[in-house]
Amino acid sequence: MATAAKLSIVVPIYFSEQNIPDTLPQLLALREGLGDVELELVFVDDRSEDRSFELLREWQAKYPHVIQVLRLSRNFGSMAAILAGIEAATGDCIGMIAADLQDPPELFFEMIRHWQNGTKVVFAARTDRDESATQKFFANGYYALMRRFALKGYPSGGFDCFLIDRQVGAEIVRIGEKNTNLMSLIFWLGFAPVMIPYVRRARLKGKSRWTFAKKVKLFIDSFVAFSYAPIRFLSLFGGAVALSSFVYAGVVFAAWLFRGIPVQGFASLVILLAFTAGVQMLMLGILGEYLWRTLDETRRRPAYVVDDRWPTERIPEQFGTTGDWA
Repeated sequence: MATAAKLSIVVPIYFSEQNIPDTLPQLLALREGLGDVELELVFVDDRSEDRSFELLREWQAKYPHVIQVLRLSRNFGSMAAILAGIEAATGDCIGMIAADLQDPPELFFEMIRHWQNGTKVVFAARTDRDESATQKFFANGYYALMRRFALKGYPSGGFDCFLIDRQVGAEIVRIGEKNTNLMSLIFWLGFAPVMIPYVRRARLKGKSRWTFAKKVKLFIDSFVAFSYAPIRFLSLFGGAVALSSFVYAGVVFAAWLFRGIPVQGFASLVILLAFTAGVQMLMLGILGEYLWRTLDETRRRPAYVVDDRWPTERIPEQFGTTGDWA
């Protein structure tokens, strides 16, 4: 007799104490609409410093056959937490949703239907977001740049909530990149996706820990990992500066040679030197971003380290050894 399919939903946790009492009941309630599909919830605590882990432990004790809880040894970042959840998941398909539930959990009902029909990748693509105009501006700008210079056809509003087949999860773990955007990596793999449009809801509880510094890192990671545009920009900009310098030098030399105009302008010279030095430092900085990430990958350090997990028995390796165990 064929066994029932299992859906694993990965939920990264970081300072989510206020959201967990609302999030967990809503996710558990999905079982009523999944039919014969078994549900597994994989919570990955990215070393929160509030009571998130204690609350998750309490819920896991109530639903030991449904909930799996991992705690990382330190704060590795949301992408590492998602990767840890994907590797720990035991389902035939794997979903991801944020703990603040700005993405409606009910999306998984439609996602699972597409998966049952043979689709290996389903994205909940944002058509709008209930956020401030400033947040919308920067988010839309980021995704527009991604579509133009990195990943053609990327959802214009982006996506964080998704469902992937187990095969896709295995590919993500096998790649094992650390400084990357997992959502972009899933898109890059090339599996034909189904897009489910929705409007992202406003955050009702808790404070977002998605700081400006983390957004900048994600922006850099995305373009370093999926685009050669920054390097091409350096080449073109450097060539333009060099050509302009040669033309300007030729004009000054011709004026001195044919018209007897003396070469003057100490202030202009200082400005020109400062400009070219700034351009060079910018180029070195961009190259440094590529070199540092290359060095970080060659060290072969694990993307994350699991400090604790419940149930306490270790589930056999599902995909590989991207993570590690303390």
